[in-house]
Amino acid sequence: MAIFDANLDRRAPLSPKRARLASFENAYAVAVQRHRETGAAQFVLRTGNPAQPFRLTTSPPTHTDQLQTLVA
Repeated sequence: MAIFDANLDRRAPLSPKRARLASFENAYAVAVQRHRETGAAQFVLRTGNPAQPFRLTTSPPTHTDQLQTLVA
């Protein structure tokens, strides 16, 4: 039975395609698209995780989140 190392992905460099998909520019483009589709404000947050450096949410950021931009 193999043991999964959750930190393994964090140590590996991102492929060029993964780096483009995980970029701020891509997160912003998806936020604009989701805002157009739903009308809801989209927050782009920095995660600190190299495998997923940005994430989108419709919830306002907490004091521990690092807000990068708001699409409203």
